[in-house]
Amino acid sequence: MKKTQTGFTLIELVMVIVILGVLAAVALPKFVDLKTDAQKAAIAGVAGALSSASSVNYAARKANSAKGIVIDNCTDVADALQGGLPTSGGAAPYTITAAAVAADASVTCTLTDSASPVNTATFTAIGIL
Repeated sequence: MKKTQTGFTLIELVMVIVILGVLAAVALPKFVDLKTDAQKAAIAGVAGALSSASSVNYAARKANSAKGIVIDNCTDVADALQGGLPTSGGAAPYTITAAAVAADASVTCTLTDSASPVNTATFTAIGIL
């Protein structure tokens, strides 16, 4: 009786390794710069939260002047955000560019992070007295 060998040949194994190497070389640059993308997403999320906090504060204060806080400057919006601006190691990684906001008016404000490279995002502040 003759035995037949089963399995892969050396050529087949080498070709699989080459194909995996090519796929890794193509995919690797996609995942190298995830830190920068994460920082941009984080500041965009904080800016969106500030816009929402300003809108909710405006609605609450319009309904009952004892609720909410007065917003007459872009920096006041951080106080309307539940928990305030996120901190990192006790330090605030975000700064808000101060700009006056008139009552019942909307102003576009700038949020900047302290990361390298520096990222910025904008949010809307609605003034309320």
